[in-house]
Amino acid sequence: MARESRPPGGLPHVVIVGGGFGGLSAARALSRAPVRVTLIDRTNHHLFQPLLYQVATTVLSPAQIAAPMRHLLRKQANVTVLMTEVLGVDTKNRVVSFGDPAPATGALAYDFLIVATGASGSYFGHDEWARVAQYPKTVADVLKMRDKILKLFEAAELEGDPSRHRDLLTFVLVGAGPTGVEMAGALATMTRATLRSEFRRIDPAASRIILVDAGPRILAAYSDALAGKTRRYLERMGVDVRTGARVEHVDDDGVVVDNERIRSRCVFWTAGVHASPAGTWLGVPTDHAGRVSVLPDLTVSGHPEIFVVGDTASIQHDGRPLPGVAQVAIQSGPHAGRTIARTVAGEAARAPFHYFDKGNLATVSNTFAILEKGRWHLSGVPAKFIWAFIHVLYLSGFENRLLVLLEWIWAMLTRRRGARLIEDPSYSQLAAAMAPRAGPTSPASRTAVTPDNHPIPSRTS
Repeated sequence: MARESRPPGGLPHVVIVGGGFGGLSAARALSRAPVRVTLIDRTNHHLFQPLLYQVATTVLSPAQIAAPMRHLLRKQANVTVLMTEVLGVDTKNRVVSFGDPAPATGALAYDFLIVATGASGSYFGHDEWARVAQYPKTVADVLKMRDKILKLFEAAELEGDPSRHRDLLTFVLVGAGPTGVEMAGALATMTRATLRSEFRRIDPAASRIILVDAGPRILAAYSDALAGKTRRYLERMGVDVRTGARVEHVDDDGVVVDNERIRSRCVFWTAGVHASPAGTWLGVPTDHAGRVSVLPDLTVSGHPEIFVVGDTASIQHDGRPLPGVAQVAIQSGPHAGRTIARTVAGEAARAPFHYFDKGNLATVSNTFAILEKGRWHLSGVPAKFIWAFIHVLYLSGFENRLLVLLEWIWAMLTRRRGARLIEDPSYSQLAAAMAPRAGPTSPASRTAVTPDNHPIPSRTS
């Protein structure tokens, strides 16, 4: 395994694992520090994850919410970007091992390490559900989700038995936090407005959108009043909101919720998250979600050279851990970078991390969003404008900001969405969706397929 050697008398080496909000902002905070920075990520782009659901629901295209990291850091001469997979950390010898795929094919020696690897969907001990119920984490994830949604409408249009349209056009979202609520609203807008006049044999507005959460209400992090107002708005949009409903099983046939089988060919997971394996790499304590317990300055106990930021860290604020939201990563990443810069400059004292709560935002439709900041509670159009401004502000690159803003304005005025492209047009997934379920079926429910694999719905008359 090749290992980088530390040059005698060379600049201190800072290795950053993860190119999300935390890692990218940490690298930028080190732009003027006398250090070498290596940023490692499994992809070559920085992704604006809060808008991933808009790619899945055809509002935006992937290029509008992502930007190449090398481009974003092109003017920062002290940064090297490596696209590879981190496999572990040797804290004793201060070495990060990497390889793509495993086993390790290389290693980097570090003087300082910043771990900003984020989180992924938590299936609460049922990781086998991930195969069926995708969690929107990467561009690849949401493109598959978008394809699945659009192909189900195509399958319904091809299906000769109207009684099977209900199963094909039932969408289940598990988890009613901000991601689940926003995706449910986007799906409702898509089915009741965008696609309304584009099909001839089906009515997209008849689609069922079911939002399920085990908690007593949606948006647990928001006030009762805003959560209640959002629920009523979703229900007016046609979303079936079910709270206090526990998901017991997920399979290709749908979900089982409180002993009730909901048949669906499209289940998305928008529930809890679990941190990356950083705690295992570092051999340090973690909380129930796998987040690394950090000291007030964001370092790991016994390792003042290792910082953990963003969703990967369990950061205490006013006696409670901070939530895994983008603002925590955006603020904790620069704190780690500035602390390293001061340490390299010879400053012994380290300041604790202070989090500034900028409030909670969530959007449901083109004209409805909610904002909660202390005693400020806003909903409707004013909150929507604030939501749009904040999200455009934090997008990477001027071009992306301009394109997304124009796309939103166009969607608001016309209710049309331009990203309704099926990336993988293969027939297999469409055929799988149309395949009869177990049990008796009528001849009318079957679909004839011509020799050249173009399906033709059977006549029912």
